[in-house]
Amino acid sequence: MSLPFDPAHLDAEDIGEETAILHMEHEAAIEHVREAFTDAGFGVATEFSPSALLNEKVDAGRDPYYVLGACNPKMADWALSASENKIGALFPCNVVIWEEEPGVQQVYHISIMRAARLLGMAPDNEEWDELVGETGKLVEKAFANLDSE
Repeated sequence: MSLPFDPAHLDAEDIGEETAILHMEHEAAIEHVREAFTDAGFGVATEFSPSALLNEKVDAGRDPYYVLGACNPKMADWALSASENKIGALFPCNVVIWEEEPGVQQVYHISIMRAARLLGMAPDNEEWDELVGETGKLVEKAFANLDSE
């Protein structure tokens, strides 16, 4: 299977990539990110620790790694309608927190709205552009709330 684009030529803006470094312990970072996204208008629909699961099930020896499934209901409803329900396969908008080293946490997010367009799950039209812009503003606000380096 070949992709309709070369992933090596994508940049952070193409996928709405956002990153932040937090200087705090892992559990504190999870709470801080949860609050930052909540204050920006997201709810947390789901959350889990893949590292805890993998360490338990297959003795993976993974460092702390946590996923917050953020969701803004208004944007989610709009995206479902505009994508003919296809974007639901990417829900929720995940924000990942992993421990780079003790006391240093990496926060990572990509835009599912931009990814959906690249994958052909969303239309290439003005309405989707507006949705990408609106959700992007919310994510920018959330990352600004992090007060990271």
